[in-house]
Amino acid sequence: GGYPTLDGDFAYGQEVRFSHDGRPFLRYEARAWLVDDDGVPLRPAARESGWWRLQPEGRLEALVTQPTGITEILVGQAAPGVVEFASHAVALTPTAKDVSATRRRYTLTDGDTLDFVHELAAVGQPLQHHLSATLRREAGQSTPPASSWNSAVQ
Repeated sequence: GGYPTLDGDFAYGQEVRFSHDGRPFLRYEARAWLVDDDGVPLRPAARESGWWRLQPEGRLEALVTQPTGITEILVGQAAPGVVEFASHAVALTPTAKDVSATRRRYTLTDGDTLDFVHELAAVGQPLQHHLSATLRREAGQSTPPASSWNSAVQ
């Protein structure tokens, strides 16, 4: 990961979890942590949770909230093996970092590998690459009702 307002690029690990209870939406949770050159976790880096709602014709809506005071309303499209979202609105608490837009892409490259790319427009910078990861389904996790994806160093 990296961004122009940060002190250089960084390596991180990430876990993404999806679950559902039979209703027409997915519960989404993600957390990330910074790692050293050997992949050893150093400290928590980011966390978010929310809901993905499938609409007719593969359209998607998502609500994603971060504990740093940022809530995103995302709209997008699902196609076989690919989900793409772009921000429809970003709401900020008075003390949150100034985020104006995001874009996300999730690509299922095989049954157990999920590639993730996150673009960000924040603190006066234009929309650009911020994060990417290759996540692998964790052993022992089933698809419904829950699925967990985890990355090593990126």
